[in-house]
Amino acid sequence: MFDIGFWEIVVISVLGLLVLGPERLPVAIRTVSSWVKTIKGAANSVKEELSHELKIQEMHDNLKKAEQQGMNNISPDLQSSIDSLRDAAASVTRPYADDKPTSTSTPSVDQAPKVAEQVIEQDKK
Repeated sequence: MFDIGFWEIVVISVLGLLVLGPERLPVAIRTVSSWVKTIKGAANSVKEELSHELKIQEMHDNLKKAEQQGMNNISPDLQSSIDSLRDAAASVTRPYADDKPTSTSTPSVDQAPKVAEQVIEQDKK
């Protein structure tokens, strides 16, 4: 991450020891390391959120393309997206099949983002 060599770390350590003293230096190191961990955690959280949203948007776009083509003569990657989305929709509705009457209709394109979010959430578990 940082391009700091061994001697730079030694100089920073000596300066920290001289400025802060031996009593406050460990506390300062712990504080700085906790800040770095917090910042890294926030950055990773934002990265995961963006990745999640991009996956949902990509699936939604693929479904729009497939619907525009009339679900005929679609490319293999679009077909795989549709198949995975249908499987996910079936697995999501399957536990509730005992409570509600089953329908043979497939999820519409407008429902795709919600189903895609459910698929991604299931993959995380």
